[in-house]
Amino acid sequence: MATERQKRILRVVTATIPRAPFIDAEAIREAARSRHMRSLSPETAVWLATVARIRHEHTDYDELMDDGYDRDAARFFVADDINAVLDRWGARRRLDPTVAEEHETEEIGEGVAEE
Repeated sequence: MATERQKRILRVVTATIPRAPFIDAEAIREAARSRHMRSLSPETAVWLATVARIRHEHTDYDELMDDGYDRDAARFFVADDINAVLDRWGARRRLDPTVAEEHETEEIGEGVAEE
C-alpha cells in the first residue's frame, strides 16, 4: 500500500508533467521517492527529479561534461532543450538557466543523477 507521500508524489508528477512518457514519469517518481529527497516537499522533489531526468536522458548535457565543460556552462547550454521537453510534456513551469535550482543534491537517484 502506498504511503501518503507516495500518493502525493504521484499526483504531483501527473499535475507537473501530464504528457510525460510513462518510462520517464516512472523514473521521476522513483527518484522523487528516494531517501535523500525525503526532506524536500513532494513538489520540489518532483521538480528536481524531472529536470535531472530530462538533463541526463534528453539533452547533450553528459556529452558536454565529457568534453570538459564545467557544470554551470553545460547546464546553461542545455536549458533550452530542457524547456522544450518540459513544453512537450505539458509542464507549466520552465527552467531559468540563470538561476541555480534550490536544494540541488549530488545524486537524484538511479539513472537520474546530478553530477
